[in-house]
Amino acid sequence: MTRATSPAPRRRAAWLRGAALDLRPLRESPAFRRLLFGDAVSVIGTQITTVAVPIQVYAQTRSAAAVGLVGLAGLLPLIVFGLYGGAIADAVDRRRLVLLTTLGQAALALVLVAQAVADLEQTWLLYVVVAVQAALFAIDSPARQAFVPRLLPVAQLPAANALKQVEFNLGVTVGPLLAGVLVARYGYGAAYGLDALSFLAALFAVAGLPPMPPAGGGRRAGTASVLEGLAFLRTRQVLLMTFVVDLVAMVFAMPRALFPALAEHVYGGGAQTAGALYSALAAGALVGALLSGWLGRVHRQGRAVLIAIGAWGLAITLFGLADVLWLGLLCLAAAGAADMVSAVFRTAILQSAAPDQMRGRLGGVFIVVVAGGPRLGDARAGGGAELVGIQGSSVAGGLAVLGITAAVAAGASRFRAYDARVPQG
Repeated sequence: MTRATSPAPRRRAAWLRGAALDLRPLRESPAFRRLLFGDAVSVIGTQITTVAVPIQVYAQTRSAAAVGLVGLAGLLPLIVFGLYGGAIADAVDRRRLVLLTTLGQAALALVLVAQAVADLEQTWLLYVVVAVQAALFAIDSPARQAFVPRLLPVAQLPAANALKQVEFNLGVTVGPLLAGVLVARYGYGAAYGLDALSFLAALFAVAGLPPMPPAGGGRRAGTASVLEGLAFLRTRQVLLMTFVVDLVAMVFAMPRALFPALAEHVYGGGAQTAGALYSALAAGALVGALLSGWLGRVHRQGRAVLIAIGAWGLAITLFGLADVLWLGLLCLAAAGAADMVSAVFRTAILQSAAPDQMRGRLGGVFIVVVAGGPRLGDARAGGGAELVGIQGSSVAGGLAVLGITAAVAAGASRFRAYDARVPQG
């Protein structure tokens, strides 16, 4: 038997075809395709600001705890406006809502440009802008999340979420690297200016969507609507656990607040080294997403989420023990790949097991958890660094995730048994 016709190359080719990213949502939905492109450009800009702000705060204060407060500054607006933003998304045309919030976010990027050009060096102003950005993001995101199930069939949701992971993690990979270069060579104004321009792509993508009113005409936004969504969630163990396990992972083991200090004191670098650390998580998630074709064949999605979060905790633990840059980057990349798997399945569970009239409100809770968890994690990591050292904070957080996830897996039998072929929350 010749090498060309032997079974091994054929098996490798079949594996690669099975692992390759599923592109059907792009081929079958032009609206989804435009949305993905516009969001990809906007995410790059947003991530530039996400990295430039803590670098600027650290330059002004020389404190990892102050960097941790960047995340905390946006936490309360994120919680309040995430819950009410979800209620608004279940009451109005979601497309129109996103257009308005995108314009507001672009205006805030221009405020950051102005303070950088004027060289104000007012750390409080950065915290204020971050807080308002968080409020707009919290209103915007539940409406955006409700777009995808309206554009694609249920069977394509894992593939669509994997594509959105590629989009997001490409932005989170490229954005921090650009932030490091722009800040080091051209200053903070250039970084924030590129973010402001990127919102044009997001506006173009959303403007091309059809109207997106909630099914059944919607539910009037207000406290009663928010409480109705929370009451619904409380009775659905599977949906509830998608939020709980992600909070565990992010609150206890998100290491972002440590990156500026690690770059300087452990790895002997500066802004560009910090940018590389921020990028490594996303780079790992991006590689994982590009090889995500197998995700559509996994039906026990709850079990897959628990395994992925355990892998995240282990990778963050090892990252805290790494003393050389390449090894630290490798651990962060592994953590990013694990988080990508968790995110794809958690989002697919939420999209398929939640009714359309509840998607805005549950999407609001999702955003509070997905964006609020890392912000709490920033505060925990920064505060932990003051107590047990920069690297010790990461090790302690990773070990906590491993222990708590094992306990959750033992107690949440319905979540462990969740089968995507019978999507019940």
